[in-house]
Amino acid sequence: MSDLMQAMLLESAGSRLRAARVPVPVPGPGQVRVKVQTCGVCRTDLHVVDGELRHPKLPLIPGHQIVGTVEALGEGVTSPAVGEQVGIPWLGWTCGRCRYCLSGRENLCDSAKFTGYDLDGGFAEFSVADHRFAFPIPPGYPAAQAAPLLCAGLIGYRSLTMAGEAERLGLYGYGAAAHIVTQVARYQGRKVFAFTRPGDYASQGFAREMGAHWAGDTAEAVPEELDAAIIFAPAGELEPVALRAVAKGGVVVCGGIHMSDIPSFPYEILWGERALRSVANLTRRDGVEFLALAPRVPVRTEVELFPLAEANEALERLRRGAIRGAAVLVVEGGE
Repeated sequence: MSDLMQAMLLESAGSRLRAARVPVPVPGPGQVRVKVQTCGVCRTDLHVVDGELRHPKLPLIPGHQIVGTVEALGEGVTSPAVGEQVGIPWLGWTCGRCRYCLSGRENLCDSAKFTGYDLDGGFAEFSVADHRFAFPIPPGYPAAQAAPLLCAGLIGYRSLTMAGEAERLGLYGYGAAAHIVTQVARYQGRKVFAFTRPGDYASQGFAREMGAHWAGDTAEAVPEELDAAIIFAPAGELEPVALRAVAKGGVVVCGGIHMSDIPSFPYEILWGERALRSVANLTRRDGVEFLALAPRVPVRTEVELFPLAEANEALERLRRGAIRGAAVLVVEGGE
């Protein structure tokens, strides 16, 4: 194996990724090295590249929906085994000692490190990861279809659990996460109402294909009162819109890591024991639960494939809202 690998590097916020030859990473204690097959391209990657998430490690290899095969083990690692196919998510390391970690809330760990932000990610031929955060990929998922499960799926699943037992569920912003959540929600017997940008008839049709009961734009009247809503679009102005759409006792869940400022709104649309809450990251428990559930649904991810060298094009298409489902980089044998 060569000592160098191909990678796409972010050298400064707001710049395009640069194709580069960089050293193949060496797994340290507790780590595994993964030969990357595919890596999903997430809106969080876009926030990092565009400088909306501050203080990433620079230079940085982005990407946190990594699927590949374990190729080498660091000191002390016995699982996963060499040759096993694994997925590497956004949450890449936690301390295991703080009050959050010790109470089952490792997603809130103050010392957490994140893949493709604090740690180099999967826009490369190889990546290293903490073995604790390397999840076995469910049988039957090709690498390209598995990649979106690692963030769009996991964050979508955590957002859905925050919505409680809501029977009538609104999804604002219809992309990678929403198309997965729709399938899970339908499997659970819920009604899904999909909201898109005004005039985005393609996404509305896509939502109906995925099983949405209704699809329209955010300016339209909701046909039924919602029990809960999940906002995946990074648009703070949707918070009051969603609050007006949910019934008393309902919850609005913000499913993104970054959002524009929320405008002021009258207390009356929050009153009636409505709740507004955010979702932060994920836990290993989320990973275990969702990756066990996905094959039972079964979740089928819609993907658009790009070679590693076209990572900038994938990001630009995502920025324009021109991706159906999820964008995935194919690195090595991932189709």
